[in-house]
This record gives sequence, C-alpha cells and structure tokens, in this order.
Amino acid sequence: MKEIRLHGRGGQGVVKASQIIVKAAVAGGIKGQFIPFFGVERKGSPVFGYLRLSNEEIRRKMQVYEPDMLVIMDDSLVSLPATYQGLKDGGVIVINTNKSIDELNVPANTGAVATVNATAISEELLGRNIPNTAMLGGFAKVSDLVDKEMLFAEIEKAFGAVNRQAAERAYDEIVFTEM
Repeated sequence: MKEIRLHGRGGQGVVKASQIIVKAAVAGGIKGQFIPFFGVERKGSPVFGYLRLSNEEIRRKMQVYEPDMLVIMDDSLVSLPATYQGLKDGGVIVINTNKSIDELNVPANTGAVATVNATAISEELLGRNIPNTAMLGGFAKVSDLVDKEMLFAEIEKAFGAVNRQAAERAYDEIVFTEM
C-alpha cells in the first residue's frame, strides 16, 4: 500500500484531484481511498487530503501520518511544520513551484523531489490559479501508481480537454531530482 498526503489551499482543487486519482486507480484495477480534511472551510486556508492506493483491500480509515509521497499544490505551505511531517525515508515530494530545491527546505530523508510550475500552466491555460490538474500530470510522471492514460481520461471527463492539456504539459515539464 502506498500512502500519499496532499497539501494545498482551499480553491486549488485538492479534493477533486484526489477523487480523480482514486477513479483512475479503480478503473485500472487498483484499490483507492481518499479522506479529505478541510479544517477551516474557506478559500485560501490550508487543505489536506489523505490518499491510499493498493493492490489489496484497504482497511485503514484514518489520516496518513507517514506518507510515501507528498503532493504540495502551493509552495507557500513548505514553511509550515506539518507539511513535511512524517515523510518516510526515501519519500518523494511533488511540488508546484518555480523555486529551486534549496529554497524548499526539504527534509534530509527525502528520496526525490519533483517540481513543476503548475500555477503558471493553469493560469496560462485556464485563466486562474487552479493547479490541481497540472499537478496530476506531474504525479503521473513521477509515480507508477496510476495508469497515465486512465488518469488523463478522468481529468478530461471531469473538467474538459483544456485541463487534460494542463496535465499533459505538466507531465512533460516536471523536473525530477534524486536527493
């Protein structure tokens, strides 16, 4: 079982991105589970999502305390202590940023960091900062947890062709750095 924790801000599409990952996983024969955590429900406030993907039945129904992967949709969250908390040794971080890795203060136990400027992609293609579908493209490139074509098809079904284009562009532009 792989556990993923998503971090974003209200209005950036954390919940919908997670739902799309689970739909694509299930369509591909993998078990998936998503548990959202909103805290204060207002635009701009921190939002978390807990995602599990497995070939076996998933019985655990709680937050993800020790994620294998972090998906961070807003790089302003890297200064919060909870953002990197519990990342497993060798864990992967996928982050929406135009900053250098040195500026992100990733933990020493990180195995790899993947960066993509999903904000710029979404602003250019969608006209506003909703980086979730672009981040899904980055997620698809970095992980082998969900079939890329199934994920892109779910994005297009939920949000249309331009969002699929955002995901495909992020897939092509993401930069993967092993630590």
